[in-house]
Amino acid sequence: MDFSAPDKKKFAVVIPLYNHQQHIEAVIKKTLRLEMPVFVVDDGSTDGSYKKICALKHIHVLHHRQNRGKGAALLTGFAAAAKTADWAITIDADGQHDPADALSMIRAIEGDARPIVVGLRRGMAGRNVPWTSRFGRKFSNFWIACSGGPRLKDSQSGFRIYPLPEALELNIKARRFQFEIEILVKACWKQIPVIEVPVGVRYAPAGERISHFRPFVDFFRNTHTFSRLITRRILVHPFVGKHEGLN
Repeated sequence: MDFSAPDKKKFAVVIPLYNHQQHIEAVIKKTLRLEMPVFVVDDGSTDGSYKKICALKHIHVLHHRQNRGKGAALLTGFAAAAKTADWAITIDADGQHDPADALSMIRAIEGDARPIVVGLRRGMAGRNVPWTSRFGRKFSNFWIACSGGPRLKDSQSGFRIYPLPEALELNIKARRFQFEIEILVKACWKQIPVIEVPVGVRYAPAGERISHFRPFVDFFRNTHTFSRLITRRILVHPFVGKHEGLN
């Protein structure tokens, strides 16, 4: 398949999975059309998701016996993918993304650049989009910038491309949803570019949607992560972001 990208770039797909048995098979089948290695990391699912993916062909199945968090699942997938790939494309298991949009994200990588590519979700004003997602995106965008990270429009999108092994060398502490926050900030500290590429998004109606976001618990985890990053920025990276008017 021609991606209009240099031949030396090798891509694999990493899908973190936790209790999405009703969507995961369709997501995997669409992803396999990309003709890339697909690593599905079951993060201790309790709903039959693991049994379902074990019955599918042409994928690499990885498994956590207990739930460790999305960040831990991504790291497991990155480590496995890095053995054969230079880049990891991450897609959520809930079916909100079209894996085919990854081709546009790949084409946005220029020459020998090694950026993190974030899928900028279009359609976040739709009626099925929960207010927590809209608020969380704005909240995260603001505090990532304050932490010395990149100025983004959609810092909470899980549809991304990460350069390997750079992503594994950033020493990310967070192991749950906050992993995707911390890695953007630390990438910026290490002068790894972060770019955004428009992608589609589909949110299922409230009665069909399964979300593992817990407003109060995750709010406090996010606050802890941002506090840690901002403190480190002040002490270790005080000049990061000054050219963008953040100080």
